[in-house]
Amino acid sequence: MGRKRAVGGIEIPGWAWLVPCALVPVVLLNLGVAWLGDTQVSPLSFSFLQTKARALGAYVAHRPECVLDGHPPLEPLIEDTERRHGIPPGLLKALIQVESETRVHRISPAGAMGPGQLMPDTAALMRVEDPFDPAPSVNASGRYLAEQLRRFRDVRLAVAAYNAGPGSVNGRVPRNGETEFYVAKVLAAYEHTKPKAPVVARRPAAEAPAKAAPAKTAPAARASAKAPVAHATPKAPATPAAARKAPPSSATVRPPAAKVTAPEKKPVLASARKPAASH
Repeated sequence: MGRKRAVGGIEIPGWAWLVPCALVPVVLLNLGVAWLGDTQVSPLSFSFLQTKARALGAYVAHRPECVLDGHPPLEPLIEDTERRHGIPPGLLKALIQVESETRVHRISPAGAMGPGQLMPDTAALMRVEDPFDPAPSVNASGRYLAEQLRRFRDVRLAVAAYNAGPGSVNGRVPRNGETEFYVAKVLAAYEHTKPKAPVVARRPAAEAPAKAAPAKTAPAARASAKAPVAHATPKAPATPAAARKAPPSSATVRPPAAKVTAPEKKPVLASARKPAASH
């Protein structure tokens, strides 16, 4: 039997001391992935230990190359990859946003690496030596997604195959507690990253001519003809012809001017003359 050690008055078997020694590498591996890979993982996680170790080794090998130079922007690389492989514009960009939030050095809790989160086996299959190098990593993610699009001819199924593997997709999105939510996130992001349809400006329509009053129907026309006209003025009674020819009243007619005649000269008779004076 193994030797027993007493700690605080409690005897602990010797084999029990091996448990902390076995946990130390697991804790260190998970802490390294969480810190260097900018992700969240439990320190006591025992899942994907081998892939996480391979991803951490690839990160350590890559990091010295980009300490001073850094990396180019991802967006031009993504757009060029979409054109080269015939991917719908914006789909690869949405997928990378969901996978890594466009972080080049991200490591997932399952050991996926780089902006497209390639698993070590997938990276080896796509002949990517450094998954943290943006150019080959984005190109490999685009090629893999294009293969799924050609295979399933459906965006939802292709995105599901990218996450869960093509063998898990049998005509529908697998319900494994992860892939269905992953597909919904990618499609929601795709609504914002795909090009918007161009807005065609419409010219304002010309003003329509005023509509003519509708023609009255026969009954309405007869009714309006019979109705008295309210605003018509009554006609003056006709005056007789004699009244029209009557002379104007005396108040307006001037009397004719009287003729002035010179007085008549009476003839002088001879008896009326004075007799001539006698000499």
